[in-house]
Amino acid sequence: MPKRRLSERQIERIRTIQERRRERLAARTDAVLAESDAESEPQEGRVVVRHGANLAVEDDKGQIVHCLSRQNIGHPVCGDRVVWQVTGEGQGVVTAIQPRTTLLSRPDFNGRDKPLAANLTRLVILIAPEPAPSGYLVDQYLVAAELMGVEAMIVGNKMDLLDADAQVAFKTQFSHYAAIGYETHWVSLREPESLGQLIARLARETSILVGQSGVGKSSLVKALLPDREIQIGRLSKATGLGRHTTSAATCYRLSGDGSLIDSPGVRSFRLGAIDRDGLHRGFREFKPHIGQCRFTDCDHAHEPDCAIREAVESGSIAPERLANFHHLLGLKQPTG
Repeated sequence: MPKRRLSERQIERIRTIQERRRERLAARTDAVLAESDAESEPQEGRVVVRHGANLAVEDDKGQIVHCLSRQNIGHPVCGDRVVWQVTGEGQGVVTAIQPRTTLLSRPDFNGRDKPLAANLTRLVILIAPEPAPSGYLVDQYLVAAELMGVEAMIVGNKMDLLDADAQVAFKTQFSHYAAIGYETHWVSLREPESLGQLIARLARETSILVGQSGVGKSSLVKALLPDREIQIGRLSKATGLGRHTTSAATCYRLSGDGSLIDSPGVRSFRLGAIDRDGLHRGFREFKPHIGQCRFTDCDHAHEPDCAIREAVESGSIAPERLANFHHLLGLKQPTG
């Protein structure tokens, strides 16, 4: 069933209601801070859970504190480094967000960027034989990673669904990504030993898993986090969020001093508006050829003396990558 479109009046009413709620939250937060010890020493920590106005902040000693956030500092997200002050036993208020090194976001229904997770170092793109993978979606994730400045890797899950010949064909379908420098891993949860190399590559990284629905993201998270229920219980006890902890963006501890952010916000993902120059930066193998076309505003479609199309013809650029570049540029509609 198609979604019902909201009228301008309905959208404005929703915005008014949301603004009132934000004002009430700001008043509540300021009242809490005013009642607290104004002389309490500011501390630094990391947001490990965000659920609405509730934040779980982990301090440098590994203790979890339930915090509210001052409205005028912006919107903290999972992974943010923040400054906070004690307001009571196990309670605090976030008073500042530290500068972010990276930020994953997506456009909201108004077209404005909505932050999802901060300070990532690795984007793990999950694909599987079923449902059929979308190269167009994979390339959106890769463009986002390039523009953020984080390393991306592609993980093929559910490989046990394929026989030996089908596995070779499936891996070949994505071989052009390895050729341009993206790590690829092939795993099956029915073969735990296949996870060893992936787990090692996530050590000392702050990672997030992304991928289309049905690729086994939740199952892989559980496999990577054998103590996940213990971590959830610890967070729930410290914050009082209870069952909401599992439905909120959450940063878990991985073995090897790594972190894994599990966010429901990445279940459906799309890039916001990006111009041609931004897309050029998002396709890493285009870089040596940028500026070599006859026309400076070349779309690499039908223009003569196009260096990008010549690279496709010579095998330096995969034709499906150029096709997805055109889709993202709006020259064609994506076909999957």
